[in-house]
Amino acid sequence: MFKKIAKLFIDRKVWVRQVFVAGLAGSFAWQLGDILIQEGGVVAAIVCSLSIRISLHKSVREGFGQIVGTAIGASVALASVWLFSFGFISVGITIVTCSIVARALHLGEVASVNVPVTALIVIGPGLSGTTALHRLGSTLIGAAVAIVFSYFSHAKTPVGRAIDQITKVSTKAADLLAVMSEGVAAGYTQKEAGHWLAKARLLIEEIPSIRSQAIEARGHARWFPTAEKDEAEEIYIKGIALEHTLVQVRTIARTLFDSSVSGGIADSTKKQIAVALSAASYAITAKFEDGEDVDGVDTTATDDAREAGAALAESLIEDAKDADQEQIIRGLSMVANIDRIADSLDENSPALTDVMTPDEPAHVKVMAVSPIDQTLKLNKRITKRIKKLFRKYF
Repeated sequence: MFKKIAKLFIDRKVWVRQVFVAGLAGSFAWQLGDILIQEGGVVAAIVCSLSIRISLHKSVREGFGQIVGTAIGASVALASVWLFSFGFISVGITIVTCSIVARALHLGEVASVNVPVTALIVIGPGLSGTTALHRLGSTLIGAAVAIVFSYFSHAKTPVGRAIDQITKVSTKAADLLAVMSEGVAAGYTQKEAGHWLAKARLLIEEIPSIRSQAIEARGHARWFPTAEKDEAEEIYIKGIALEHTLVQVRTIARTLFDSSVSGGIADSTKKQIAVALSAASYAITAKFEDGEDVDGVDTTATDDAREAGAALAESLIEDAKDADQEQIIRGLSMVANIDRIADSLDENSPALTDVMTPDEPAHVKVMAVSPIDQTLKLNKRITKRIKKLFRKYF
């Protein structure tokens, strides 16, 4: 029984670490808040628990939004309390104001909820001018403690987390290609092809998190003194390469499914398709798991994948007269998919090096627009208005 209980925690050691750090941060925020501000421990602990995140990068953005949003929302709330006294009107105005502020600052979903909650704590019962300032100070303490402790929420750096994520997803992609290779060789059914396509779609859903983690690793390396910028850039390119690879894997799964619907693959090309898929699977494994070193090697796993694709193309062209035209087109499309996988794995494709990858989707960010960009835009607007006024009256 003890071993079973211990295994539950060992298997979830990352989560256990995060919970432990969050609890320790909340306790420290409580103690520090009480020391620096009279009865400020509760508010500091609450804000710390709301702000702490898995990484320092995200906690900084969360803390910034929390402090700015709460300060603005609480200021308006204090005005409403002064006008209407503490009651349902002031509470409603506080919630509406904080929601508008969160929207204007482009905060994420979590912060958009946390800001009105913190503002309501600031203007809670027993409010006075001094109490409000104390609670605002406690908010600042709680957010600062969350930012500091978030550095210890994960045992690995952003680059380390990106490597783990890339390795895990690439393994799934390689395994899926291997399964499809065996299925094609044995003669697969439409049900099996549908299962492969469903798995490939799930792999595609991993792309936003991979991109987000790679971007965080690169951003962390720019300002953290102990981070290796070259390593972060390398991981970032690997993330893009894996993204392109996953798209091709899904396309192959869709092609095999369409072929099963249209009568299956011709017996004359089954072997070549199976070999090509197996070569692509091994190439992914060699790149992301084994870290294949291509220096001084005559042929690499990606070269083997290209050769297998070329052999498949030759076989399809030879059977062009007797085989169904649509099946020939589908087979040639798989050849193109395998070539793109090889190019992505070699990281020499212009699609990787010459095309900028968009930032992570806004809905997964803590703040959709960075504080620096927001400040610059606001500064430009204010400057523009002032210039117009001077031109009009002077």
